[in-house]
Amino acid sequence: MLYTFSRADYPPHLLTDCLNARGENDALLLWQDGVLLALKYPELFSHCYILAEDVAARNLLPLLPPSAKSRLISIEEMVLLTERYFPQLAY
Repeated sequence: MLYTFSRADYPPHLLTDCLNARGENDALLLWQDGVLLALKYPELFSHCYILAEDVAARNLLPLLPPSAKSRLISIEEMVLLTERYFPQLAY
């Protein structure tokens, strides 16, 4: 399953519940304003995919934690993620 987050403001319990339900064959994608979650909750989103175009548009690259194991991806790679992981849950 692919979990996608496009907003910067979610109730903490929703994030925790979603991340706890995630399996080892699931993926997380932060895009649009959701890329801010990597800064807001670095411990929760340390292993996810982040859309590079949205990070660049918000000038956030220098602010991303260097210890994060998240991967910046292109739009083309995002399309491949949507093909690989099914179904999708968009938040």
